[in-house]
Amino acid sequence: MLTTHPFDDDHLHEECGVFGIFGHPEAAAHTALGLHALQHRGQEAAGVVTFDGHQFHNHRGLGHVEDNFGNESVIRKLKGTMAVGHVRYSTTGETLLRNVQPLFAEMEFGGLALGHNGNLTNAMALRRQLVRRGCLFQSTTDTEVIIHLIAISLYSTVEDRLIDALRQVEGAYSLVALTPDSVIGVRDPLGIRPLCLGRMEKSWVLASESCALDIIGAEFVRDVEPGEIIILSAEGVRSLKPFAKQPSRFCIFEYIYFARPDSMIEGISVYEVRKRIGAELARESGVEADLVVPVPDSGVPAAIGYAAEAGVPFELGIIRNHYVGRTFIQPTDSIRHTGVKMKHNANRASLAGKRVVLVDDSIVRGTTSRKIVEMVRQAGATEVHMRISSPPTTYSCYFGIDTPERSKLLAARHDVEGMARLIGVDSLAFISLDGLYRAVGEPSRNAAQPHYCDACFTGDYPVRPTDFIDNGGEIEQLSLLTEDIA
Repeated sequence: MLTTHPFDDDHLHEECGVFGIFGHPEAAAHTALGLHALQHRGQEAAGVVTFDGHQFHNHRGLGHVEDNFGNESVIRKLKGTMAVGHVRYSTTGETLLRNVQPLFAEMEFGGLALGHNGNLTNAMALRRQLVRRGCLFQSTTDTEVIIHLIAISLYSTVEDRLIDALRQVEGAYSLVALTPDSVIGVRDPLGIRPLCLGRMEKSWVLASESCALDIIGAEFVRDVEPGEIIILSAEGVRSLKPFAKQPSRFCIFEYIYFARPDSMIEGISVYEVRKRIGAELARESGVEADLVVPVPDSGVPAAIGYAAEAGVPFELGIIRNHYVGRTFIQPTDSIRHTGVKMKHNANRASLAGKRVVLVDDSIVRGTTSRKIVEMVRQAGATEVHMRISSPPTTYSCYFGIDTPERSKLLAARHDVEGMARLIGVDSLAFISLDGLYRAVGEPSRNAAQPHYCDACFTGDYPVRPTDFIDNGGEIEQLSLLTEDIA
């Protein structure tokens, strides 16, 4: 798995974002805008593929959407009325141009572009089989496995080939695909990753989140259902449901952190859920305090909910610098030590002499949390209490979220009191699992059949991770590199 960013290593990192549009004369421009709204889901690379009725056009590059598509000349070259796009934060495969999506291949039926949000948990096993058959891989991403499975399928139509391929894969995926006559969207049968359908006059749109519809003025129609294939073409919208129905296991961390707060997912406002999480935290673990302070930006809605429920003033006691890029500086040891201050700075006037409740979304390694607590104390806070809007993260994710090995997760090595001592707070509390489920509208967590994927808290994985091995209690992912395939 990847090394997390040195200035932001107390967050789980975003997966990827996908976008597709059919039947619009400015398909490329709208796709770039949609990807801009989904930028929070992946900041390492971006790509767009279009089709103009005769040929495919593509532009892919490392960096942010604006870096790659801010130039009007790039958009003009992406001709066509149909397009798919992707923003990437890699969970399998290095950050190289050959891994930037959408991936493109010439098939028997014509060209195919494919973008993927999620992670296949049997990609290595499938890749071994495909390499033995003579398939030549051009990338190290698990997404290319799907392309090869489509290519070797003996079915005639694109839809049947896609279904044939997806019946062989396991794990999490929301896909957008571009063919010569359609844009296709798919969610895995468990619905782990999000995907929604929108309409813009006579055009149809697919996107990871509804905020990408808002930016182009499209109307939200509905969420794509788990296991559903949506086909956008000149005939309109078709829906296929070829997979056996399973209980949904949508990723609950989308509500806690990944999704933008202005998105609606599964019919629920992400912003409202986060406020309700904060209110649950206040009820479960309230403490005497003078101020409630969010760790920006992800802690803001939960802190608002906590403050309202606890009757304690909400203050921006920490100010975030929004202009710290992922590649601003290669940190030396001395710079790394002060790196947190490049992103956050204490608002001394608000904090001095106050008992403070800090609200954040998660603790991963604990290093950034410790530095933030130290910064707040140096600003004059007399007490610092931390409240976390997720349960303790004790297990790694295999479904498209970049998490450290379990041995590096603070909550996997220490109890809550031990974590509190290490990060230097007067008290520490996490929302309970039942409290989290109440915040998303469930009475409690049904242990026999949970409605969400919460494996990072419970170890209850909805799919057995085929490509992972138990190495003395440490679960490790097998490499996808071709040279590692015997």
